[in-house]
Amino acid sequence: MSSQHRRDGSAFPSVAALLVDALGRLTSALAALGAGLAMLLVVYMLGHILLEIGMRLFGRSTFILDEYIGYAVAAMTFLGLPYALEKGGLIRVALVLKRLPQAWRWPLELFASVSALLAFGWLARYWTIAVERSYQRGIVSETLAQTPLWIPQGTVLVGLYLLCLLLIVRSLRILVQRHAFDAGDA
Repeated sequence: MSSQHRRDGSAFPSVAALLVDALGRLTSALAALGAGLAMLLVVYMLGHILLEIGMRLFGRSTFILDEYIGYAVAAMTFLGLPYALEKGGLIRVALVLKRLPQAWRWPLELFASVSALLAFGWLARYWTIAVERSYQRGIVSETLAQTPLWIPQGTVLVGLYLLCLLLIVRSLRILVQRHAFDAGDA
């Protein structure tokens, strides 16, 4: 640790702290982008459902409503996860954290973040293999639309990658700052 201080007595931030802050801003922007895409998918779903209702009044159908709404729900869920984590919208056991001494909170928070990273990293690894396999083999859905499955699978994979990146930065931030996150902190 550096012992250099400014004239006002406050310490200069370390290079690690500056780097983690920059990565935090980047992941925050990416999480917001994912949330924006998730919101657009909600608008798409509303539009597609209304279109289907209108067409059914005239005895017609797009015949792809169930399939595409399913893809959109999956994509929306995984694209929105990083933003929800960043804004404190995911379930945390704050009751346990608040009862622990302050010095014990950040190691527990680090353990939780690294554990989540390992779990979602493992999922992302195998999901990547599935997406690559679908793309290489030209696998399409068994519906009228014959959608190439790597497209909806790929949107879920993007959300998984964003979540893993956010968990990496979160873990680094905990290590550098040595404190647990309050609700809504990233």
